[in-house]
Amino acid sequence: MELIFLGTSSAIPTNHRNHSAIALKSFGEIILFDCGEGTQRQMTRARLSPMKISKIFITHFHGDHILGVPGIIQSMAFRGRTEPLNIYGPPGLSEFVKHIKNFGYFALSFEIIENTISDGIVLDEEEYTVMCCKTEHSVTNFAYSINEKRSPKFLKENALKLGVKPGPDFGKLQSGIAVKVGEKIIKPKQVLGENRKGRKIVYSGDTRPCEQMIEFSSDADILIHESTFNDSHMDKSYETGHSTASMAAEIAKKANVNKLVLTHISTRYKDNKTIEKEALEVFENSIVAEDMMILEVKRNEP
Repeated sequence: MELIFLGTSSAIPTNHRNHSAIALKSFGEIILFDCGEGTQRQMTRARLSPMKISKIFITHFHGDHILGVPGIIQSMAFRGRTEPLNIYGPPGLSEFVKHIKNFGYFALSFEIIENTISDGIVLDEEEYTVMCCKTEHSVTNFAYSINEKRSPKFLKENALKLGVKPGPDFGKLQSGIAVKVGEKIIKPKQVLGENRKGRKIVYSGDTRPCEQMIEFSSDADILIHESTFNDSHMDKSYETGHSTASMAAEIAKKANVNKLVLTHISTRYKDNKTIEKEALEVFENSIVAEDMMILEVKRNEP
């Protein structure tokens, strides 16, 4: 499971930071969170194919988070994509997609499936779920969490002792299906260990610090939280619906996350030192994201 930070700037891109976009490479697919202007070029730099994007999750409809969507869709069509593309986002998504379809005189070769979200479960797949939580910004914004599903560990020695032979019966038990061995019925709970915690990644989008983000981010492996300002611009952060580095770090600390990654950095800061320092003073496992940074998300449990 890899996170690739394609864009880490706030409203205006710089020579070193593109508009917001994060790719999650896992579960045999590429999932995109926000898609600011220039995202497809950043994907080329990262050697990621837009054709492999299965889903795009939009946090809110400010331009620095969505203006890359029309271009990336037109490039997909130009390359002959036929697989459907799922786009998830706040109310207003249907109108946004409608404009994309009518913009630029291009032939759309695949279906775009619109999924308007509200608080709670957004998607429930075989290997993972996606949840969302409404936060506090100048427009409607949703944070997202990706929660990996993990089956209990298969206890091979227990199965062998009960007379189960390696082969199809092992697979059935691992899938939760009882099997028959002679006259005995072997139930999955007899050969499966305790439930295992899957990896959890949370992405805030744009938000001022809010209580709901603490619960939503609880025990996350990775919290990606916006940090538009440092503490010298704290008043401005509240006025504009954004966070400072120390505010994001407080969220991470209270939520008991493993690692905090700060992104959406204002162009007024020429380096990361102040932002990183302020976060580290509150939460010691904090880093500032850079464009093209790749973060491997490892499992904490075997």
